[in-house]
Formats: sequence, C-alpha cells, structure tokens
Amino acid sequence: MEGKCLCGAITVSAPEQQQIDVCHCQMCRRWSGGPMLAVHCGSAVTFSGSIKPAVYQSSDWAERGFCPQCGSHLFYHLLPADEYILPAGLFEQAFQMHSQIFIEQKPDYYEFANQTPTLTGAEVFAQFAAD
Repeated sequence: MEGKCLCGAITVSAPEQQQIDVCHCQMCRRWSGGPMLAVHCGSAVTFSGSIKPAVYQSSDWAERGFCPQCGSHLFYHLLPADEYILPAGLFEQAFQMHSQIFIEQKPDYYEFANQTPTLTGAEVFAQFAAD
C-alpha cells in the first residue's frame, strides 16, 4: 500500500492490509481529534519524500510520527515489537473495521454502527503482556 501526508511531502509504503482497528483511548483522541482508525502494518514500513517525519515519544513504549510541514499524522510505532500502526486516512482504499480497543474511554458523543469485538484498556495491556 502507498499513502501520503496532506501536503504530499512524505510518502509511506506498507504491506497490503484489509482491516482497521479503532482506538478510543484518550491519547489517540487527543492526537487525532477523534478515535484513531488504525492499520496494523508490522515493521516493513518505509517513509520517503522530500522531508523526514518528525517523531514524538508519547510513552515509554511508543512514539508517534507526523509530517513537520503539514502536520498529518503518519504513525504510531510500538517500540518493543517494532510495529507501525498507521492512520487509515493516509491510504486511498477501503478497509473493514475489525475491532475497537479502549472501549471504556470512548466518549458518549459518537457511536459506530459496525458490530465488532471490543476490548478495554486492561484487556489490551493483558494481551500485550501475554505476547
């Protein structure tokens, strides 16, 4: 898959994916202005273009990248697993919603009609601890 930021200065290449997961955590909502529609792409992600992504370390285990020119969000990078999670809006393709996480942090002012599995934050962290 190939996507790009709003201004086109950064292009992202990632393995083909069909599904998105939705994160309702407060940090993702603050970062993106709403829930993060996330495409899990593993470690085989590359960025190219006329400038490099700016990086912000948002926790001990993750960093977030964005275009320093237009501000587009480019990635959430899980450091221990070296996994890139990319915003679905970077790509011009249809995805299917697979699951929703941090469901207990979802505000009441929106609701998705899709019926998907949901996990609380505690369940997400327990799942990562098991991996």
